Parts: sequence; C-alpha cells; structure tokens
Amino acid sequence: MDNALLMSLGELLLGILVLVFSGDYLVKGATAIANHFKISSLVIGLTVVAFGTSAPELIVSLDAAITGHPEIALGNVIGSNIANIALVLGITVIILPMPVAQQTIKRSWPVMLIAGIALYLTMLNNRVGTFEGVALFVLLIWFIISSIRSSKRFPISISIPKPSNKLPIWVYIGIVVLASGGLALGSRFLVNGASVMAASMGVSERIISITIVAFGTSVPELTASVIAALKKETDISVGNIVGSNIFNVFAVIGISSGVHVIDFNFSEFAIDLNFMLLFFILLFVFILPWKEIGQGIKQKQGLVKIYKGITGSRISRTEGGILVVMYVVYIVLIFK
Repeated sequence: MDNALLMSLGELLLGILVLVFSGDYLVKGATAIANHFKISSLVIGLTVVAFGTSAPELIVSLDAAITGHPEIALGNVIGSNIANIALVLGITVIILPMPVAQQTIKRSWPVMLIAGIALYLTMLNNRVGTFEGVALFVLLIWFIISSIRSSKRFPISISIPKPSNKLPIWVYIGIVVLASGGLALGSRFLVNGASVMAASMGVSERIISITIVAFGTSVPELTASVIAALKKETDISVGNIVGSNIFNVFAVIGISSGVHVIDFNFSEFAIDLNFMLLFFILLFVFILPWKEIGQGIKQKQGLVKIYKGITGSRISRTEGGILVVMYVVYIVLIFK
C-alpha cells in the first residue's frame, strides 16, 4: 500500500469518526434546546432528531457538491439508502426479528418509494438543479406536516434522546456550535480522503462513495440498531430507517442541489438507482402482513377494506438474511 493511499485511508477514517461523534452530539444538544423551549416530542423527532441523524450525509454531500465531486454527493445518499435497508436493517433483524408498525406500512414506506422515484426522475437529465432541489425540499416539508397531522390516526413512536445531566441552555448551544464545526471538518476529511483514495486505487469516486463513504455515514444507524437489538429493545424501528431514507433524498439532495447544481453522468448511477428501488420494493414485500391479506381475500373483501384492516407485521431473520446476501451481491456487481 503506497503512502498516498495509506494517507487517504487515514483521512477518510478520521472523517468518519469526526462525523459520527459530531452528529451524535448535534442531536443531543439540539434536542436539549428544543426540550428547553417546550417543543413537543413528536415535532422534535420529525425535525431536530431526523435532521440531526441525517446531518453527516447532508454535510458530506453539500461539501462534495460545492467542491466539484458530484459522484460523492450522489453516491453518498444512494449508497446510504441501500445500506440502511440491506445492511443496517438486515443485520439488526438477523439478531432480533423486528415488528413493523401500521404507520410504516401505510404512510412511511409509500413516501420512501415516492422519494426514490423522485430522485430517479430528477437524475435522468444528468443534473440535479436548483429547481429540483427546492421541489424535493418542499416534499420534505409536506411529509413532516402530514406526519404530524396523521399522528392522531397513526400514533408515531419516536425515541428522543434525554440528556443525563441538566445543564444551562448556553452549554447546549455551545455543543451544537462545536458539533456543527465538527461535521464541517469531518466532511472535508472524508471527501478529500475519498477522492484521493479513488484516484490511488484507480476506481471511480462513485464506487468509493457508494461503499465506504455511504457505510461511514450509516455507522450511527448501524451501531444504534445493533446495540438495541442485542439488548432486545425496539427503540430502533423499521420506521426510523425508512424515515432516514426519506430525509436522505428530500433533505440531503434537496438542500445540496438547491445550494449548488450537481452535474453527473446518469448511466454511471443507473445500476445503483435500480438496486435502491429494488430494495425499497423488497422491503415492502417483507413488511406486508400476508396472513391478514390472505384472510381478507378468502373473505372476499375489497382492496380498500383489506388496506384499512392492516394493523402491522414483522420482519423475520430469514428476510434479514436475504437483505444482507443481496447487499453482498450488489457490492460484488458494482466492483465488477
């Protein structure tokens, strides 16, 4: 391993570590500030926590777009969406089969599919411009507002981090400021390390971003999910992972392209987008309560009645194993 490759790998790993810690403290600090001002836990979960957990992806993609690395900007989001479902959810479910809430099946998954299709369509002309970015961000605002409104019919269970020690508000403000600086610094390390590593290895920035960068920015979700599964806790749900994917498209790509136009070659991302949509659809097949649907069909109920009767389901270890195996197949294919 030559010195350039070794240094770029070190810079990339340092960037991931800084992003993980900065993102974690950003969520804790921002949540404490929101709690101080008596903002409801639902609103905090759908805004502060959701934006905070997507902050590493956002800052990395924004930095990459501005500094002329469009493949990293897009590959980071697409790869993270794939890793969230196939790797994070797959590994977590293998450890502990996971229940799926009614809200996830009826609302969150359809919105995630809309986000995936919207991303696919906006990329067809080889650029994601300001107009598309604003449109995606508007869809995010719609999703947040509609989720809050629908929470009366479909209760949303969101895990909100609680500070262990109550500190003065200015301390939490300082934490948010420092964490934001850490995200900016970490993203610069990661983007620089990824671009140099790609050049040193003779592969495209897309390959590095869709694998190593995407995995790095998904580390917080993977760590939290595995720890929760080992403790047999259900705080990390399928809904959290689906919500993260929604924010990755609407917020990360929306804001990044809104700030700076992203130009690229669509054909290079075609296989990645197809696999992303494939994993979205496969997840839907796994989370549908087929027994309930089968009973409804036997009773000759209409589709609307069957849909209204859905209460929830469960993802099995076998289905988690299928997701992980397919992720490995995907990684092998893109390197070939």
